[in-house]
Amino acid sequence: MKILITGGSGCLGINLVRFLLNKGHRDIVCLDIADFDPSEKNRISFIKGDIRNSDAVAEALKGVDAVVHAAAALPLYKRQDIYSTEVDGTRNVIDQAYKNNVNLFVHISSTAVYGVPDHHPILENDPLLGAGDYGKAKIMAEQVCLEYRKKGMNVPILRPKSFIGPERLGVFSLLYEWAKDGRNFPVPGTGKNRYQLLDVEDLCEAIYLCLTTRGGTVNDTFNIGAKVFATIQEDFQVVLDRAGFGKKIRIFPVGPLVCILQLAEFLRISPIYEWIYKTICKDSFVSIEKAERKLGFHPRFSNKEALLRNYSWYLENAGILRNRSGITHRVPWKNGILNLAKAVIS
Repeated sequence: MKILITGGSGCLGINLVRFLLNKGHRDIVCLDIADFDPSEKNRISFIKGDIRNSDAVAEALKGVDAVVHAAAALPLYKRQDIYSTEVDGTRNVIDQAYKNNVNLFVHISSTAVYGVPDHHPILENDPLLGAGDYGKAKIMAEQVCLEYRKKGMNVPILRPKSFIGPERLGVFSLLYEWAKDGRNFPVPGTGKNRYQLLDVEDLCEAIYLCLTTRGGTVNDTFNIGAKVFATIQEDFQVVLDRAGFGKKIRIFPVGPLVCILQLAEFLRISPIYEWIYKTICKDSFVSIEKAERKLGFHPRFSNKEALLRNYSWYLENAGILRNRSGITHRVPWKNGILNLAKAVIS
């Protein structure tokens, strides 16, 4: 089948391209506002364009059999861009897919739709509270998808936990940089909370199952996350151990640290936004039982294995990444005021 990946130049998009090529798929189209720069660029079709632009979407959809909608404006983007991309962009892509008789539309949502729940594990039918503008916009995008399910489209909705792996940096670049430089790493709370992650390879497998499973089984909503995970202190510590400096995860009281991060966010001198500093100290894990039962989803990587795989990729590419920064998942985030903390927490 011919597959369109929106957001194809992002972390997930690039990994999904590689995954599909390894599975023998050769007819892949990527649509993104950013250039597709990996070595696989000559093995796919690439269209540079915005999912909010009807002409770009129409061009990308020509002859397509299935869509994986992974394009998104991330939490550090401007509020208006988050809503126009997540909501208006999703409506534009799925509406044109519907008009072009593309029946299979895999929508990549987020567990941010659950907000900060009061129980765990989180199930797919739990209340959708939304964490910040990003989480609220993702809820609205899902509602758009449900409209087209009612019109007869096959629209699997995947809600992945924070995924890591090759090409992924963002907030995780802080942990990796501090580990590489031989620093302890601060975490608010007790460090005993369980915080589930996800390897991007396992997310690609879940998407592939949605693309290839026949019948209406996939026309549903699924949590996707690691099967094996421990506390955040235990899982993050493996990165510091791999760095080999004998450094540790340092635990700090929630109240004072959150207040400092909240002020720093307001002053735009820290890359850490509310969703991160208000959930990093709490349990955060979803049930993947439904995906296991209905999709046959069986994640290969534990939290620790995913973190170490991502850290190894970071070390291999540190020279290339040194002069890059921004607000996407594919580049390191600037430390800002956290450089001061880095100097103090030796």
